[in-house]
Amino acid sequence: MRLEVLNSGHTLRKKALFAMIRVMSRHPVPDVVKTLTYRPEFFGAHMNPVFQEIMRGPSDWSVGERELMAAFVSKTNECEF
Repeated sequence: MRLEVLNSGHTLRKKALFAMIRVMSRHPVPDVVKTLTYRPEFFGAHMNPVFQEIMRGPSDWSVGERELMAAFVSKTNECEF
């Protein structure tokens, strides 16, 4: 399920940041970034530290292995990563 508000509900400052990311990376901003930055007081500010700990914290898996597993799960669930 994709929320249209994630494409249009951001502040002008965030929209400018997303435009800069698109220009620099030549790729659209990932939906996870849009989700974390939309109303951060509601979701992003609380979940971002959790995501960082999961993906970058101590683990037997390397960061690359965790990223690969996240991409595999996203593909299996038929959602973009």
